[in-house]
Amino acid sequence: MPDNSSPLDRYVRQMRFAPLGEAGQRRLGQGRALICGCGALGSVAANALVRAGVGKVRIVDRDFVELSNLQRQMLFDEQDVAAGLPKAVAAAEKLRKINSQVEIEPIVADLDYRNVEQFCAGVDVIVDGTDNFETRFLLNDVAVKHRIAWIYGGALGAEGQTMTILPGETPCLRCLIRDCPAPGSMPTCDTAGILGPLVEVIASIEALEALKILSGNRDRISRQLTVIDLWENRLRQINVAELRDQTDCPACKQGQFAWLSGKAVSHTAVLCGRNAVQLTPPAGGEPISFERLEVKLAPLGIVQRNAFLLRLKVEGYELTIFADGRAIIGGTDNIATARTLYAKYVGN
Repeated sequence: MPDNSSPLDRYVRQMRFAPLGEAGQRRLGQGRALICGCGALGSVAANALVRAGVGKVRIVDRDFVELSNLQRQMLFDEQDVAAGLPKAVAAAEKLRKINSQVEIEPIVADLDYRNVEQFCAGVDVIVDGTDNFETRFLLNDVAVKHRIAWIYGGALGAEGQTMTILPGETPCLRCLIRDCPAPGSMPTCDTAGILGPLVEVIASIEALEALKILSGNRDRISRQLTVIDLWENRLRQINVAELRDQTDCPACKQGQFAWLSGKAVSHTAVLCGRNAVQLTPPAGGEPISFERLEVKLAPLGIVQRNAFLLRLKVEGYELTIFADGRAIIGGTDNIATARTLYAKYVGN
């Protein structure tokens, strides 16, 4: 018998939501989204966008699947861990089985100022699935420069936040957070923990904001910073609409894109013959508090410190952190691995 089904049949429940309708669904089918980071937030967002029928989803991630990811990163399973698959590749394999109509482009790469414009080319929206503010400031620069809508999101412990940014219309991330937090000053998932249900809430908000944009409903996006604490049962929405007019933002007001130009980003170098990578943070940052960092890292591995440096031995690696944020990551000569370890244990 001939197959008389329509490509839109799978979206019938979605199209019955009147503000979206068939017209909005067809726009989704022509939309192009970039997921930056396919860990906790990114895997949930990618799953939602692919199931919703977004025409093309590009996934950029530098990491591979580990056992500790499975608690909150919904696209992965134990077989992916055993195979040592890169997250972008494992995610693409799952998503293609979910919706063969969607073009999925996995990219295994360490996103930085040299490649971010290439990865953002041709997309209509950027969804934040990253784990550090340096990359978020980079995404903010490229989004503001090229007028690409993007959705900021973060989750830690039981609290998460998200904000949608329409360059030229709404405040950007640097209107909200002018400077990148100093290395070691912010907790990470590995030092403060994270609850899986929180991830799904924040990423689902991000995904729905992306669907509004891609379906032609930009007027329905949230103009607020949403902060949710699931443990304490609190939801706050902070009006940030006036921030753009109240601040002299270096990005959206002055057109200065220090992170995109490479002037403000950290620098890396493989140390020849040492199986180690040196990471150097942007100039002008605040010095690290070894005392606070030791308290944060002591439960995770062997920590030693003196007046000049702090050393953490964990997972077979040795992270040596200096007061200015510079670090030498021993046990690898892979820059992406070194950056992942630094973000995991130290932060920005």
